[in-house]
Amino acid sequence: MSDLSAFYPKIRQLEFQPVTHEGEQVWLVSDPREITTDQLLLPALLAQMTVYCDGLHDVPAIYAELEKDVGGALPAGILEQALSTLDEAYMLENDRFNQRHESIVADFRHAPFRPMTLADRSYCRDLDELKAQFESYGADDSHEDLALWENWSGRGIVSPHIDYQRGGAVYAQTWGRARQAVADADLVLIFATDHKGGLGSLTLTEKAYETPYGILPTDLGLVGQLEKTLGKQNAYRLELNHRTEHSVELSAVWLHHIAEQVRPGNPPPMVPLLIGSFQHFVMGGGHPAKDSQMMAFIDTLKKATAGKRVLCVASVDLSHVGPVFGDDYVMDAAKREQLIKTDASLVDAVIGGDAERFYAEIAEIEDRNKVCGFSPLYLMLKYMGETAGTRIGYEQCSADAEDHSLVSICGLLLD
Repeated sequence: MSDLSAFYPKIRQLEFQPVTHEGEQVWLVSDPREITTDQLLLPALLAQMTVYCDGLHDVPAIYAELEKDVGGALPAGILEQALSTLDEAYMLENDRFNQRHESIVADFRHAPFRPMTLADRSYCRDLDELKAQFESYGADDSHEDLALWENWSGRGIVSPHIDYQRGGAVYAQTWGRARQAVADADLVLIFATDHKGGLGSLTLTEKAYETPYGILPTDLGLVGQLEKTLGKQNAYRLELNHRTEHSVELSAVWLHHIAEQVRPGNPPPMVPLLIGSFQHFVMGGGHPAKDSQMMAFIDTLKKATAGKRVLCVASVDLSHVGPVFGDDYVMDAAKREQLIKTDASLVDAVIGGDAERFYAEIAEIEDRNKVCGFSPLYLMLKYMGETAGTRIGYEQCSADAEDHSLVSICGLLLD
């Protein structure tokens, strides 16, 4: 970047987190998609600069806007130096970033499988240690109650995707009762939250997922049919999100763990479906049931899997509330009790198979509680159709050191 006078910089979608560094309030800038693992510390002035890095302002115009903001002249070269640093870290949208992105996508697609990303962090890589870890999560579960579910072979599981350390008991309760359903499944569909996805995005991959037990096979035929419905560009535009997304991985490990107990060496094939936000529907007055591509996707799923024993898994969490999630209140006892009631109503809609009630209750309050499983749960219910179910577990998991914020999770079994 030797001459920036005619350069119109455009910042990528990045995460900006306020932090204190050497006594100064600065912004920690990182890439949620991990195209780059670099992290930058930007003083407030340079963070403000990024507001004008929209592809519409050239560098002199950015200088002018910032000088208006601060009410004075800026040091010569300060923006050029900052932009050069951002460019070196692949944080600007330009040819250099595009080449980097294409290279990483190619590496992912040429890899033999999607490797584990949370091994030795959320769960143990060593099999013996993993089994002991999972057994500890189920240690307080009732053996008598488990026995009542030993023949259950239903069609759907709602499982958390929170880390095992906080959600382990709910994972164990839910998957421990689904052993026969896993044993009988011809196919597993994992409807999972795409935390980095686009509005209404539906993202496929042909990559099989690795777990400590080996490789979970992927139904490539079904992936191909869904690709035709979505169009190749739409289906794989955000495929790289599969590389680091935890929502599929944390359910896939439990799926493989149970499969090795009930059908060793022969896990059912899986199709992981990453689903983006419904925020545009909620705030814009639309509805996913009126989205032609989304409903065509569900219709293809139904037709392509007709006659198979399909086990659906919604890998989701529920509410995200409190200061750490941008709320101006703490989750005191009264608010926790109210959230239990609000979550219970959503759960009732799910176990009643009522997709439209589930959607309406969240949309009515503009997703104020930030339900992380909003879109995957809705689409899974649309795919499954009429169903009934049972609540297995529910927890409110602390999300900050002060216990002022929480994530709620549940485990459900659907017939």
